[in-house]
Amino acid sequence: MGVLIEGRWTEGRLPQETGKSGEFLRAESVFRNRITKDGSSGYKAEAGRYHLYVTLGCPWAHRTLIYRAVKGLEDAITVDYLLPDVRTEGWTFGKHPVFPQCGEDSEHPGFRYLHQVYTACEPNYTGKVTVPTLWDKKTKRIVNNESSEIIRMFNSEFVGVAGNDLDFYPRQHRDEIDRLNEKIYYNVNNGAYRCGFAQSQQAYEDAYDGLFATLDELDERLKTQRFLCGSQPTEADWRLLPTMVRFDVAYFSLFKCNKKRIQDYAHLWPYVCDLVAWPGVAATVHPRQYIANYYSIDRLNPPGIIPKGSPVDFTTPHNRASLG
Repeated sequence: MGVLIEGRWTEGRLPQETGKSGEFLRAESVFRNRITKDGSSGYKAEAGRYHLYVTLGCPWAHRTLIYRAVKGLEDAITVDYLLPDVRTEGWTFGKHPVFPQCGEDSEHPGFRYLHQVYTACEPNYTGKVTVPTLWDKKTKRIVNNESSEIIRMFNSEFVGVAGNDLDFYPRQHRDEIDRLNEKIYYNVNNGAYRCGFAQSQQAYEDAYDGLFATLDELDERLKTQRFLCGSQPTEADWRLLPTMVRFDVAYFSLFKCNKKRIQDYAHLWPYVCDLVAWPGVAATVHPRQYIANYYSIDRLNPPGIIPKGSPVDFTTPHNRASLG
């Protein structure tokens, strides 16, 4: 997709994204400031102050949209949706004939690309231009572009601003959530990408084996409990879900993760349908955007032919509530 080098858009990738053995390595996010309830960080949790830039195709951005929904922050945090399938200079603003959510940059009228938002904040920025990006309307700066930190802020810092006080990172489960997050991130969330973007057979097979070993473990774990940490969803579930809803329509085929579909798992599949049915979540799930997003990646699909089908139905009946 390209990167910014000293504020100039450049086609290509950062050298640190490929390891010595051909494995895909994800570059660290750069903007890591925090929003706090009391504003001691310089960024106070306030309704109407913050703005998300996302694309519906991206799993990392999807995390933040899920939290915006499940925490009841839709009226407090505004959002712009970038196009899923136009990549001449990275993530792009504009209207789309199929996806009505996409539109112009409401915070910077006239901006065409997300990289312009980055250079508006840091004129000499060097690095990737990624979604989600959390913008502060008051200081005119990017607060954070690391999804795992954004969702923690949405969960804990917007007390009195969020529509509810649900806690998806409860203290009694934090150690377990952290352990699950670490394993799921490496082998599943990023594991699918390590399969799809591997530059050697060995790197691909290592990622593939780790991915499906972990999916098998999760399926077994969900045999006797409704969610990953018990009877209520936690951060671990919401971080896993974006990968699960993209798996069968994109990762299985395009990323060569073709041992099993999620629909083939006895417990993972109804679990995914259960999570999608959680209030507000279904509205964040858009399989056609996932197809448009991934199949527009030139190095994975040079002809640019977009599959017509979307072979998933997340309204499939389940009986997960019986697990308590």
